[in-house]
Amino acid sequence: MKQKNNNLTSLDTILDNKYGKRGASKRENWEQEFEAFRLGVLLEEARIKMGMTQEQLAEKCGTNKSYISRIENNASDIRLSTLMKIIQTGFGGHLKLTLKL
Repeated sequence: MKQKNNNLTSLDTILDNKYGKRGASKRENWEQEFEAFRLGVLLEEARIKMGMTQEQLAEKCGTNKSYISRIENNASDIRLSTLMKIIQTGFGGHLKLTLKL
């Protein structure tokens, strides 16, 4: 039987304490930045899994290596149309979005 470790703190509790509850401006900014970071990591992992360099992906998508790098490193906002082009044209995949309310 597993014992509950009462010394653990949930991520939500940490975020609540540092950035405020969900809905607070500071917390929403953090959540948005985190999702942009996650997207960059997902794209980088997909590119590496497909054995492609940033330059190869950029060429397939009609952009340049520095733009792909900025997206992967969370240094650039990405338009939905560009994201779809990377996934569809660059990776040959499909984008599936969900909405959480």
